[in-house]
Amino acid sequence: MTEWKTRTKLVHEGSRRSQYGEMAEAIFLTQGFAYESAESAEARFIKAGDDEFIYARYGNPTTRMFEERIAGLEGTEDAFATASGMAAVNGALTSMLRAGDHVVSSRALFGSCLYILEDVLTRYGVKVTFVDGADLEQWRAAVTPGTKAVFFESMSNPTLELVDIRSVAEIAHAAGALVIVDNVFATPIFSRAVDQGADVIVYSTTKHIDGQGRALGGVVCGTKEYIRKVLEPYMKHTGGSMSPFTSWIMLNGMATLDLRCRAMADSALTIARALEGDARLGRVIYPGLESHPQHGLAMAQMGSGGTLVTFDIKAGKEAAFRFMNALKIAKISNNLGDAKTIATHPATTTHQRLSPETKAQLGITPGLIRLSVGLEDAGDLIEDLMQALQATGE
Repeated sequence: MTEWKTRTKLVHEGSRRSQYGEMAEAIFLTQGFAYESAESAEARFIKAGDDEFIYARYGNPTTRMFEERIAGLEGTEDAFATASGMAAVNGALTSMLRAGDHVVSSRALFGSCLYILEDVLTRYGVKVTFVDGADLEQWRAAVTPGTKAVFFESMSNPTLELVDIRSVAEIAHAAGALVIVDNVFATPIFSRAVDQGADVIVYSTTKHIDGQGRALGGVVCGTKEYIRKVLEPYMKHTGGSMSPFTSWIMLNGMATLDLRCRAMADSALTIARALEGDARLGRVIYPGLESHPQHGLAMAQMGSGGTLVTFDIKAGKEAAFRFMNALKIAKISNNLGDAKTIATHPATTTHQRLSPETKAQLGITPGLIRLSVGLEDAGDLIEDLMQALQATGE
């Protein structure tokens, strides 16, 4: 790992050049690799070197560039790129767990993450305990010497509740458990989860890392021991690896990642301040606001409130739909971390499968809107939001 600053790493870390000396990272769009001899093929299958490849499902030079770049940014020894963010979540958990193992997880999770924990892992005999992620006493009560791993979103989707990474890591490590953090909302720019005690960090690279709505992807970052001996065998044999073309897209996205995330977060804070106090809204949730109950933790853990703002339209679902349908700049979609501002109604989309009781417990109300702030002018976005609020009829 180099000692370069973040923006330099985002442009140069992990670069490989062919004999042609190309400036742009090359796309090695191949499924396999030729060997000089039968003996060299045998040797590579026994143990491939750091810059030797066998099959694209196992690894690829373009993908390896991306893995080294994100690992260098995140501060981990290694990384493995996956076909999607959920492939990364599933791989990070399933590769290390066996029947009878115990996992403790925060309850406030993306719907697909809940499915992995509630339906998939339990189907194979893994015991899962859910806790309120912000309540350290619940973590202390749930984590036991038999706990194999803890899992949580460092900032929850969609209510932007933070988990104190350092404190939960201390609890988990005291019991010998691995700390696995889904760090999507915090972004690799604003979070240093490794420094705060995380062992494994998971990203959906579809979000901020690509950040331009082009491709699905994911990545798992951790120690070389975990990535190459635990995760890699599982991923390469079950087929969840990232394609070389997607890796090339992610490499190009990383070059502007710091600039984009900081610009989006600045706009998110400006928008949150403009919305706060509006009589048509029951609450405005943004960790960068001093009114957020975890503002101090957000500043200590991230130094930013992030790129998303969540707010609750008092009049409920119908008014929320009228608001969304009246938007002129922001788009209705279920993605986030994009250059374009995106409005999402979690109760009927991303978290639709949850029961009414669970939605209420997590604060996912009928009027809740998740706004992923893009790169448009903040003033233009505020005007768009305000005119759309007029359509709520309040």
